[in-house]
Amino acid sequence: MDLIYRVAGGSIAAFIITVLLLKFLPGEKALLGHDRGRLYAQGSAVNIGKPTGVGFYFTMTFALASAVSCYFSPSLLFMILATVASMMTGFLDDRSAKAWNEYIKGLLDFIMSLTGAFFCVMFYGSDLVIGLTGTAIHLHPALFYVLAVILFVVSINATNATDGIDGLSGSLSILSIATLFVISAINTGSANFHKNGLVSGLIMISVLLAYLIFNFNPSKMLMGDAGSRALGFFIAFYAIYLRIPFAYLIVGLPFLCDGGISIFKITVGRLTKKKIIPFKNITTPLHDELRKNRGFTVKKVWAVLVCSALIIDLVYIGITMIIHFVR
Repeated sequence: MDLIYRVAGGSIAAFIITVLLLKFLPGEKALLGHDRGRLYAQGSAVNIGKPTGVGFYFTMTFALASAVSCYFSPSLLFMILATVASMMTGFLDDRSAKAWNEYIKGLLDFIMSLTGAFFCVMFYGSDLVIGLTGTAIHLHPALFYVLAVILFVVSINATNATDGIDGLSGSLSILSIATLFVISAINTGSANFHKNGLVSGLIMISVLLAYLIFNFNPSKMLMGDAGSRALGFFIAFYAIYLRIPFAYLIVGLPFLCDGGISIFKITVGRLTKKKIIPFKNITTPLHDELRKNRGFTVKKVWAVLVCSALIIDLVYIGITMIIHFVR
């Protein structure tokens, strides 16, 4: 019963508080920046001037609601603070008059990834579970650390690159968080095994639902790097916390296909001095390809990518349930 109160109370309070904050945007002039548009991004001009960096509001609400609602855990408390810190690296850029150099942002992401991975290994060890089968695996801590760093870096950047269509990044994040917990619950046989995971996951989903009220097309405001970087960090941490980090390869597939492919394309192009450019004939992120070259509307792009993600997640959950039932 106590768990139900924590889940319901924390989630409902977080949703209401986030709606009120985004409705009135207290301290907007002092806190928020305004969108500058994105170079080469299809249709980004329509967002110029909109308040950006509102990820500050829903991330802080998530952090406070989680700190109050979750069962006390020093490790979880640290990761909540780390999510806030990751948000701040994007928030300061959102509100600056001139966009930060991408190498500075990349360095900050890398530092956050190194820090997050270190404390994950220290607090949670290097044991993990293959989400599909429930098979337990122990990795050498050094190998686990390297893989965790990669997961954080990829998740932060892929989530950030996906945030270019109204409602897309928030919707995909909700699906990813929900699917990760369901897979974890199937493997453990009980949602109570990860009480803090249930509470913190639902609180994050609640603040994102509140944000989407204002971000569906036509959007009134944008999460900015403050929101996308915090979400990317949290999703990576959540997968590690639930002991199913490799599940990101499936639940994070929409992020990888949309935003991740753009990061991969740019990285390879720069490393080879543009001698090799993967996906040369595809405009990236993928949502720009659909809008620019396929003539999709914003709402159609959102529907196609979110429905694709939902199908992937449902198939993943279904196959996992079948495997565990047969076993």
